[in-house]
Amino acid sequence: MTETLADHVDATGDDADREAVERERSRMREFIKGLSPDDIKSGNWFTKLMAHAMSSYTQKVNWQYFNERYEGTPPDVIVDQRIKMAARYAAIEGGLSAGAYTATVAATIGSLGGASTATVPAAVATMMVDVAFVSQLQLHLAYDVSVLYRVPLDLSDPEDVWKLIRVAFTIKGGEVAREGVVKTVPAMMRPLIKRFYSKATLSAAKGLPVVGKFLLQRNVIKIGIPLVGIPLAVVLNRYTTLLAGRHAQAVFRNEARVIEIAERLSERSRHPRMMLWVAWLVIRANSKIGDDEALLMRHLVKLVRERHQVVDERLAHLIDLDPVEVWRRLDAEPGDLSDLLDVADLVASVDGDINARERAVISELRDRCRRV
Repeated sequence: MTETLADHVDATGDDADREAVERERSRMREFIKGLSPDDIKSGNWFTKLMAHAMSSYTQKVNWQYFNERYEGTPPDVIVDQRIKMAARYAAIEGGLSAGAYTATVAATIGSLGGASTATVPAAVATMMVDVAFVSQLQLHLAYDVSVLYRVPLDLSDPEDVWKLIRVAFTIKGGEVAREGVVKTVPAMMRPLIKRFYSKATLSAAKGLPVVGKFLLQRNVIKIGIPLVGIPLAVVLNRYTTLLAGRHAQAVFRNEARVIEIAERLSERSRHPRMMLWVAWLVIRANSKIGDDEALLMRHLVKLVRERHQVVDERLAHLIDLDPVEVWRRLDAEPGDLSDLLDVADLVASVDGDINARERAVISELRDRCRRV
């Protein structure tokens, strides 16, 4: 199987890093040669890159792949190493590609220089190596992070494909800024980085070619500032990859945290069916369901089905939750119900501080559990 940059994470020294990047650039040049000008203009290059970048990679890179290299090492440590490695490789590649970034290339992107339908202009091909290299690097990095936090992604599932793309390219509006990861960038670079992400909203429903157009447009910033050259390409490649990695870490680490809570509750539960009703009651204490609450509920239902062989059809088809029904079910439960109080506390806190409505539900639950 083809060696990838992932296999060089433990390499040391500038020469080894540069050699690894050069080998991957050579493979990427071969990929670009197979593209037509229409592939680039239409954004279909990204559709082809996804197949090129992920098909064999996902077969090779799994939990066992990392466990063989880092057995016993906490995932946070490995994730940190891979983010730094990817940022380093992106910076090296930016320096090698920077010669392509001229006003001529900027003009050529729009028209492809009147090229024939069979030939991609050399300047554009060089620019495409940079864009495709960094895009593949960030896709691989996001996938690595998901594997290391044991958040499974099935790339035969369109929903998981879009999840990977959104995470890898931070294309949910304002998400990078809200997470505060831009603070990791030197102050003098922040305006440029924010400009790079300023139009970061993209509808996933538009299709992979639209992502290709979007990524090309976003990378024009490297070309659009004259007389900056190599330093700009190096810094932008490095910091956008660093931010993409930190974003992936924030997303998948949080999802792993929620899954861990669901597993803990399922393992401890003496009342698995009732646990689902209590969890849903706490979640519905507010008018809005948070993303972490929805994720927790999905995993609770799955784990209760798999571990306790419990499927609650009544709950599955429920539209409006009546608390009275929950209390009636609770009153019918025998024995010690203290495990349900733990459920309520953890569910209420999964998305942050417990609010007044959630506290009111937990307070009544505590009183009723004492009476049972």
